[in-house]
Amino acid sequence: MSGVSFELQRAASTRGRKGEIYSWIGEVNGLGRIELSFPTEHSDYPAEYCEVAVTGDSFPLVTYLGLRYLRRPLLARGEMRVDWDPADLSRNLHWWGRRGRALRIQVKGRSYKYAQVGGKCSHELSRSGAGVRMRRSSWNNPRTLSGTCSGAADSLDIAVAVVLEAVYTRNLSAPGALVSMPGRFLNRCNFI
Repeated sequence: MSGVSFELQRAASTRGRKGEIYSWIGEVNGLGRIELSFPTEHSDYPAEYCEVAVTGDSFPLVTYLGLRYLRRPLLARGEMRVDWDPADLSRNLHWWGRRGRALRIQVKGRSYKYAQVGGKCSHELSRSGAGVRMRRSSWNNPRTLSGTCSGAADSLDIAVAVVLEAVYTRNLSAPGALVSMPGRFLNRCNFI
């Protein structure tokens, strides 16, 4: 799917039993409809957690669950599932470079790296021979989420890249980690 570009548009927010639900909906050429939404309504996680999900015509169900921070789940202690199979997530918190601080994901026999590229609105999910570069129209409350595929990217790659756009990822760069540290620290103090 090299060179395929797609865009998800912000849909009208709805009210659910867990509060306001945010959604982005779009089409990926050759794969059909894709939707990103959070928080999800179908799980029984405690109120201090937030779960995001990607669903679609030809896409696997990808969910990410983490402690809630600014309406989004945090990377710390997060859990990703692809069609209910758990992913192995890891990060090196002590590296200063963006590639060193990247989120590493092992799922469905694939090894991914998810890193901030450029400013805080651009991220790239990559594996050997494929990648998906995502861009938010704004960092906090984007109207659009745009993606461009490279190499042999497929529906799994796209779904994983899209679900991570709803996760709080400021700490993938050292400056972002420093800026968000006080708020993330106070957020965790509520659960001690």
